[in-house]
Amino acid sequence: MEAVSKRLLELRQSVNLSQMKLAKAIGLAQSAINRYEHNMVAVPDTALLKYAEYFDVSLDYIFGRTDNPEGAVFKNEPEILKRKLVREGEWEEFVEMCFDPRSPMNKKLKEMIMRMAGNGK
Repeated sequence: MEAVSKRLLELRQSVNLSQMKLAKAIGLAQSAINRYEHNMVAVPDTALLKYAEYFDVSLDYIFGRTDNPEGAVFKNEPEILKRKLVREGEWEEFVEMCFDPRSPMNKKLKEMIMRMAGNGK
């Protein structure tokens, strides 16, 4: 993927590291780094994670999804939680859906979630 190769090259060059020094720092072969930067092979997930960790950037940044090294703004918010849960009993209905009533921990789990939602006893 060309965007990834370009970003990996830019990251390395931004701190004036040779391929050899970067390879040693992140535990990869210099030849592998060369192939990644020249888009000769697909970069394995493990290598992408090493780059992200070493340069302290997000994978969104490496993949070119954003120019913000911290990543794209993302909120893990299920659709049901995006709505205002103002109707009486709606939280209880949502929590009830999430747990098997036959579970011995069902009551405790529901109580904990209700407390976290600010509606608990």
